[in-house]
Amino acid sequence: MKLIRFGEIGKEKPGVLINEKRYDVSSIVSDFNESFFEENGLEKLQKALESNPALPEVDASVRLGSPVARPSKIICIGLNYVDHCKETNAPIPTEPIIFFKSTTSLCGPNDDVIIPKNSVKTDWEVELAFVVGKKASYVEEAEALDYVAGYALLNDYSEREFQIERGGQWAKGKGCDTFAPLGPFLATKDEVKDVDNLSMWLSVNGKKYQDSNTLNLVFKIPYLVHYLSQFMTLLPGDIISTGTPPGVGLGIKPDPIYLKAGDVVELGIEGLGTSKQTAAAYKK
Repeated sequence: MKLIRFGEIGKEKPGVLINEKRYDVSSIVSDFNESFFEENGLEKLQKALESNPALPEVDASVRLGSPVARPSKIICIGLNYVDHCKETNAPIPTEPIIFFKSTTSLCGPNDDVIIPKNSVKTDWEVELAFVVGKKASYVEEAEALDYVAGYALLNDYSEREFQIERGGQWAKGKGCDTFAPLGPFLATKDEVKDVDNLSMWLSVNGKKYQDSNTLNLVFKIPYLVHYLSQFMTLLPGDIISTGTPPGVGLGIKPDPIYLKAGDVVELGIEGLGTSKQTAAAYKK
């Protein structure tokens, strides 16, 4: 299945994408949230769709929200592509680098990205994200994929001055509003043939800056589920973003490039769709 959420900000309804058409499933489930995943919602929804194929169609012009309602946490993995480590002059990690994005950074895949107040170094990062399907604590790597509900496209926007030059941890440059557009949909595992071999790309104003493949991940998804579950309980609906390949604005030589109001960012991952954000200046 491909899960979507649609409608005005804060009023999104659950839906599914079938043969590129959108359908409303709010008569079957209330939302794609923690309780949905925890209560075996994916299997129940699949059975309901098989027995009740007549669903209201949703017009393609309706806004898409994040395909997952606000999770308990958004966990990100830093420096998880070898070439990205090199472009940022960072050593290849021997263990996953973990940081958090605020849940208020989550937004729809095509919503504007708001350049934060006083920001001069807002950057982009195309990433493969996965969503936790059931409660995970001290999970063995061999069983890790049993805890994954599905995969989605995410743009891990980052304010580099806040992140690097303002002291402390990375979170202050990662959790700004609109800094985690997710989607256009959440694809269940059966929709993705080989998650370790997906092409991915990102362009700004039509110029491609990132062009890579999930083959180049340092730490793969099964290991990440295992590793993270040693330090915290992962809850159903939690979002884990697996890191970005080279081509971020910070790494451009000789001079980094950062977003300004009016810039258009487009990105995609094979089998997981595309998204598009326009940069907008902060307004009170």
